[in-house]
Amino acid sequence: MERRDLRYDEGMATVEYALVTVAAAGFAGLLVVILKSDEVRELLVGIVRSALGG
Repeated sequence: MERRDLRYDEGMATVEYALVTVAAAGFAGLLVVILKSDEVRELLVGIVRSALGG
């Protein structure tokens, strides 16, 4: 592989990290919206209560 070919990929890791960070932030935002709903909250509380035997 020539040296010139290696320069083409410079900065790719930074772009990949940025894309993963943006995707993770979007997924976290979606989870917050989902977990704020009353139905999901009641479901999770029910799961925790049954796991604790109460």
